[in-house]
Formats: sequence, C-alpha cells, structure tokens
Amino acid sequence: MVVLAASVVGKSGKVLVSRQFVDMSRIRIEGLLAAFPKLVGTGKQHTYVETENVRYVYQPIEALYLLLVTNKQSNILEDLETLRLLSKLVPEYCYSLDEEGIGKNAFELIFAFDEVICLGHKENVTVAQVKQYCEMESHEEKLHKLVLQSKINETKDVMKRKASEIEKSKIDKNRGDKGGFMSMGSGRIESSFSDMSISSSGSGFGSGSGFGLTTDIDSFSTKSKGRQPSAATAPPKGLGMQLGKLQKTNQFLESLKAEGELIVEDVQPKAGQSRVVAAPPTDPVTLTAEEKLNVTLKRDGGMSNFDVQGTLSLQILNQEDGLIQVQIETGGNPGILFKTHPNMNKELFSNENILGLKDPNRPFPTGPAGDAAGVGLLKWRMQSADESMVPLTINCWPSVSGNETYVSIEYEASSMFDLRNVVISVPLPALREAPNVRQIDGEWRYDSRNSILEWSILLIDNSNRSGSMEFVVPPADSSVFFPISVRFSATSTYSDLKVVNIIPLRGGAPPKFSQRTNLITENYQVV
Repeated sequence: MVVLAASVVGKSGKVLVSRQFVDMSRIRIEGLLAAFPKLVGTGKQHTYVETENVRYVYQPIEALYLLLVTNKQSNILEDLETLRLLSKLVPEYCYSLDEEGIGKNAFELIFAFDEVICLGHKENVTVAQVKQYCEMESHEEKLHKLVLQSKINETKDVMKRKASEIEKSKIDKNRGDKGGFMSMGSGRIESSFSDMSISSSGSGFGSGSGFGLTTDIDSFSTKSKGRQPSAATAPPKGLGMQLGKLQKTNQFLESLKAEGELIVEDVQPKAGQSRVVAAPPTDPVTLTAEEKLNVTLKRDGGMSNFDVQGTLSLQILNQEDGLIQVQIETGGNPGILFKTHPNMNKELFSNENILGLKDPNRPFPTGPAGDAAGVGLLKWRMQSADESMVPLTINCWPSVSGNETYVSIEYEASSMFDLRNVVISVPLPALREAPNVRQIDGEWRYDSRNSILEWSILLIDNSNRSGSMEFVVPPADSSVFFPISVRFSATSTYSDLKVVNIIPLRGGAPPKFSQRTNLITENYQVV
C-alpha cells in the first residue's frame, strides 16, 4: 500500500503541482502523468483507472484533477480516504481553483501534502491539524523579534536625545547674536531682526518682525495655480523675539528626514493630512464589494492592459446570525464573469442570484469586528480593450530647452467615477534639490531618496475632471520620466453589485446589514 505521487493537473494534462513520496526519476513521473489524460474516459462514473503497473485515483475539482498515483497492491479504500482529505485541503490554501491560484500557492500545497502522506503512507491527521502544523509558529522567533525591536527603539531614543543636546548647545552658542545665517544638512534657517526698538513705557522689544523661518523639507506644498513657488515664507507678525521657537526647527532631525530616515515626533496632525482609515464593522452583518484595477497605458496613447478583479466578502459579528443567505443584484454588465466559492450553491446563485452554502444547516463563519478579511463569497473579473472604460488617463510632455527640461503633465478623468486620494508618481533624474514646480492643480511632494515627484489631488469630481502640472528640471532624456504610477480609490465599482436582502434560514426578522463598496488600484501605470 504505497502512494507514489500526489498531483494537481489540468484537464488538458498540464501538471501544476506534483509531490513524489518514493524514489523515482523525473522521466518516469512525467511519463505517468502524461499518460493520465488519455486514460480518463468521458461520461464514466469511476474515480480510478488501472494500468499494467499503477493505479490512478482521481477527483475532479472544477477545471482541474486531484490525482493520486499508487501501486496496484494499494488499498483503494484508504486511497479514496486520502484523496478526500487532500480535496478538502486544496480549497483551504487556494482561493481560486485555477492554474493561477494553484501556481501562487504551490509550496503551501506541497507542505500540506507532506503532512498527510509520509513515505507513501497516510498519516492519521485532520484538516485542522494540517493547518496548525503548517503555520510553524516559533516562540524563540517571536522572542528574538521582540528583543530586536526593543534595541531599535532604544537606539532611536538615544539618537533623539543626542540630537536635542546638539541643538540646545547651538542655541546657547548663538543666544547673544542679533542675526545671521545658519545652515545645516538640507535645511536652512534665515533669521533676521528688524524694527527692534525699546518701548517708552518699559523694557522689551517692539512689535516688529521676529524670526523668518524657512525649511526645505520633503512635504506636500500647497501652491496656487500659476504662482511661482518660493522657498521663503513671510515672517510672522506680532510674535516678537522668541528664542524658544527655534526648537521647532530641529536641524539635525530635518537633515535625517531629508536623507529618508524615519523620525517619529510628537506633532499634532494638520487637518486634511490624516489618512482615512475604514472603521471596523458595527452592524451584525457587513458585506464588502471590492474591485482591484490593473491598467497599463502607453505613453504615446492607447492601452495595452485593462483588468478588473472583484470580490464580495461577508463579515458576521454574532454566531446566531450565521444561518443566512444573501440576495444580490448585479449591474447586468455582459463583460463581467462571476464565479462563486466552491462551498456556495452554484445553482441557487445562477437561478435566483442568491448566495448560500451548499449545506443549508451549516452557518457562515463569524469573526471579531476587527477582522477586515471576511469570508469570500463571490469573485468576478472583467477584461476590455475599450479605452473609454479607463477612469483616468495621463499625458506627459517633456521638452528640452537650453539647459532645462520642461515637463508638462495633464490628467483627464472619466465621468464614470469620482476619484479620491489620487496620487500620480513621476520618476525624476537624480537631483541635488527639489524640482521647480511652476504650476499645479493640487499639491506636490518630492521624495529625494527615491527621486520621485508625487502629484496629489484629494478629490476628482465634475468640478475638476481635468488638470495639469508643469515643472522644470535639469536636462534629461524623456524616458527618465516613465513609468508613471497612479493610485486612487472610488466608492463605486464597474460591476455595480448591490446587496438586496439578507434571508434568515431559521425564520424571523432578517438581521441588520450594511454594504461597503470600494474600487482601488493594484497596478496602474503609464509606460
């Protein structure tokens, strides 16, 4: 009773994953697997095929075959039990039962097969035990990571303390000066005293301008359209001479920031700069429809790739709400292909657009409110060659004039979606200082470490379906400014999928539910 190999093959005979449990040459296993599709007949109810030397025990899994190759002396009942266990493991590790899903999780499947079969003999294990064995959690590894993180935090505290001591010594040294120029790293402080007078009523300085502070740091700069960006800001009025304010411009920390080091400071965030984080679900049932967009546009016009992949996931807070079915409504787009999870009732979905488990007595899994993944119910995909489906197009026009390169970039957004948190990242040649942004609709940020200019638009709606930016850099080849990467999100999707109703299987009132819809970019480039 020996299992020679466990494999996942396609209906055409293509081998996706194969694990051998006895010594055999590659030519022999390839020959055995290549002969299998020719032996499988159509319309037969058998799950095994015998040849002169071996026996094939197999089970169809959608468009694939899960196959065991055994010797003819093997107990076929035990082989069928082994095959049944492996058929439960494959969907646990592969979300999509196709070539792409199997290929992405090939090593996880091999590790799981090894836990089930050892030297050709089945181990007495369950699906839960196999998953636990494959996690391979190590207490020593966790302890090592905690110690390492503690050392990193301690080093950062020492660095900040040293930087504070250096800055304090410089302040004490320059306390008696009445003005001057001081520079360090990538930032500069330009301080001047003006209109300094003694008041007649007593001692003190008048209400003239104090310190004019400017700092060249990598941050979003809000500059109005058509206005020449200036490095210096107007001096604050009415502050007088306040030496303590110099602590806000810690030169050493700013120089570390300019080099790309992450410095954590206790600074209150400004309004509009904080990133919106999705709140955890509070309703008993939450359904999330998310689409990921993969688009590749050509710099000279046209499109080489347009792919949308969507998923519908379910989150249930309370266990008593697990026995339900979900009725949905699709937008009727003929280019979208829907595919249910293997545990879903496919006939119920195709006939009535209702998502329910094959076993109606089995509840959906429940999870904590912070579990953002949920349970996958449905997935869909759409591919198109129609350029009108692209939500955002980018045109880049670099031109060299003398010792400078003028780069004009414009965007045009479709009226299908209102785009949020749009960031257009343009690669630049290596620069000694930030580019000269002459005109922009929105905000910009220069990442000096990666030499990338990021153009940010908070919201694109009917008021700003098009916009432009113009900047100047030293002479450079036009290919330097590509590929341009784009990321954004939207609250509507191509599928226009809506949850109509929640059907309780035990009767009674349906639980309260909410639906979240999100469109995000996974890989959106202009090449």
